[in-house]
Amino acid sequence: MPTLAESMEALRTIAASAPVATLARAFADRGHEFALVGGPVRDALLGRSVTDLDFTTSARPDETRAILDSLTQNVWDVGRDFGTIAARVHGEIVEITTYRADTYRDDSRKPEVSFGDSIEGDLVRRDFTINALALMLPDMRLVDVSDGVEDLLAGRIRTPGSPEASFTDDPLRMLRAARFASQLGFEVVPETQAAMWEFAKRLDIISAERVRDEFVKLLSTADPIPGIRLLVETGLAERFLPELTALLATQDDHGRHKDVYEHSLTVLRQAIELESERGHEPSPDVVLRIAALLHDIGKPATRRFERGGVTFHHHDVVGAKLAKKRLRELRFDNDTIKRVARLVELHLRFFGYSDQQWTDSAVRRYVRDAGDELDRLHILTRADVTTRNRRKAERLAHAYDDIERRIGELAEAEELAAVRPELDGERIMALLGIPPGPLVGRAYRYLLEVRLDEGPIGVAEAEQRLREWYEQQG
Repeated sequence: MPTLAESMEALRTIAASAPVATLARAFADRGHEFALVGGPVRDALLGRSVTDLDFTTSARPDETRAILDSLTQNVWDVGRDFGTIAARVHGEIVEITTYRADTYRDDSRKPEVSFGDSIEGDLVRRDFTINALALMLPDMRLVDVSDGVEDLLAGRIRTPGSPEASFTDDPLRMLRAARFASQLGFEVVPETQAAMWEFAKRLDIISAERVRDEFVKLLSTADPIPGIRLLVETGLAERFLPELTALLATQDDHGRHKDVYEHSLTVLRQAIELESERGHEPSPDVVLRIAALLHDIGKPATRRFERGGVTFHHHDVVGAKLAKKRLRELRFDNDTIKRVARLVELHLRFFGYSDQQWTDSAVRRYVRDAGDELDRLHILTRADVTTRNRRKAERLAHAYDDIERRIGELAEAEELAAVRPELDGERIMALLGIPPGPLVGRAYRYLLEVRLDEGPIGVAEAEQRLREWYEQQG
């Protein structure tokens, strides 16, 4: 953490920037308090880069809107009912929120919005002490109502008031605690952890969309594992991702190796490392990280004790179905659901390769089945090797090096990324003199199988094969 002088210099630099100085003067001229608040203050004090500028003010939303309208034509309501107005000032997008004092009813998914009268009252209602910090502008007065600076120095996460009251006011804060634990590398204090366990069921009143968004933010951190552990240990994961906690009771080989839960966390960590090492884009890749975390969630349902050992036959297929169901309930978009499920379904496909080298046909099918997920599947499959047996790990790594090499060679020779027959549907119908219908689809699939088995055969040969196939159909 930087020195206090360095931190204050960072805050002064922000305060002196054109958009912040303009806003501070405008609100002061109208007789309103105005402050940089929360995350930007925290990050500046920690020496982290500040990207988003969040402000709070004593002005009511209509007054804020009027002030912003006098400064810029780019003003819009982010949530007037919640007191937030946004604008673009000197090229910077800012959000300004009236002092708040919200609470949740016991059975409500939405907060009861009420506006506060002081910066101290606003701060004491915030989620954690490290976020309950404000820099009053333009006079550069730091307001810290709950020793948030001390907690920043100590690397701890706690609530300004009692955690019971805080989590009753907004249960989503429990997920935010886990996210900040990962994002900042801080420890959640025991009292706060205990309250997370006690109030875990209260998360049920929060909408699936808000839970999803917080989960995605956690997964997008450089090291989400501490936060995930905290969610599991406090029972919060059970409320929205029970398939993850179910892994705790599932062990391979009578417990001689890591349980599936620990294995899954290791796979996630290794996938993140490979994401960085390979320069993978996008990064952070939420689809890849969800697939890494959930790739074995089919194991509890498929565990069988056979011949003195444990088996998990078809856990890939079962896991893909479970992932689809869970992600739908969390309101993920269809594209994300489809991609994650495909990765979970395919994550075992490679492991026979090291025992018996595949034919070119098998490699083509691997690429065809992976489709747009091939790069992610490369990372997931490599990350899924967590054995402590060094020779086995090296053998698997060499085998995957080989399959990637062969994919590259075939791709260069055959345009493997776009495997398709030489003839399209229109050409098939013209050649055979048939109308659109199921027969065209069958013919296309036949030619695709030929393409996968033999590689490119040329248009003339494809036409001849198609005629022969058509005659055999009677």
